[in-house]
Amino acid sequence: MRYLACILLPAEFALVVCLVAGVRIPGAVLVGAEAAVLLVAGVETFAYLRLRRRGLSRRAALERLVPEPVLRLAGHELRLMASLARWVVRRPHGVGPGATAFPHARDQAALMYGFAFVCVVETVGMSYLLAEWPVVHAVFLVLDVYTVLFVLGLHAASATRPHLLTEDALRVRQAAHVDVRIPLERIASVRHESLFSHEKAEGELNLAVGSQTSLTVELTEPVPAPRLLGPPRPVRLVRLHADDARALVRALREAREALAAGGGDAATPARTGPSPVPDPPASA
Repeated sequence: MRYLACILLPAEFALVVCLVAGVRIPGAVLVGAEAAVLLVAGVETFAYLRLRRRGLSRRAALERLVPEPVLRLAGHELRLMASLARWVVRRPHGVGPGATAFPHARDQAALMYGFAFVCVVETVGMSYLLAEWPVVHAVFLVLDVYTVLFVLGLHAASATRPHLLTEDALRVRQAAHVDVRIPLERIASVRHESLFSHEKAEGELNLAVGSQTSLTVELTEPVPAPRLLGPPRPVRLVRLHADDARALVRALREAREALAAGGGDAATPARTGPSPVPDPPASA
């Protein structure tokens, strides 16, 4: 059924495009296509309910029925739209008690607003050019409006998902598709380093904002970095950007020192007091 759904969805989209373009489709083809879509939807719903009755969670049941790339892309779109709502009400994501937020979206704001403005101009122009074709005009209007929301959602996701520093981990994020938790005990070094060019390398994660990164974090052990499509990959070096990079460096060093003082860093021995000076030997 999963493979049949992957075939039917593109076929349904092709039929819609043909209908919008004015291509005559035989009635039997349309009825057969819609019946197949309803059949797949009904079977998938029945299978989902059976999996839920077996004790699987909602996500686990969806993962059994929906291809993983489709599930990831759908989740990404939903997070973008949710970020727009959070951006409007000024409620950042994941900032709870004991977590310090470090924003990182300031240097990309002008670029993203420029992209959104260009998309709005393109929407107005297409509406004027397609005014004589109502159906085509409606289709392109929906696509153009969604494109504007998508661009604004990318910036909103970065604005509402700052980097987070807790007492035991650094949570590095970018837009709605990167969220990496780095335990403090795995951080070997952190330094302020402004870079404007980044080459892809194995074991490195570059989270540039406005084509720049301002912090470099080296790790003693790799951590998994998620990808929008494909399995996570291990990374041992992370470059990221923050609006106040120096403050994040200071906070990271202080957090590591506090963790080491509390015995949380096994690689760093705790400091002990000076050894007592022995008494001089008694004179004969």
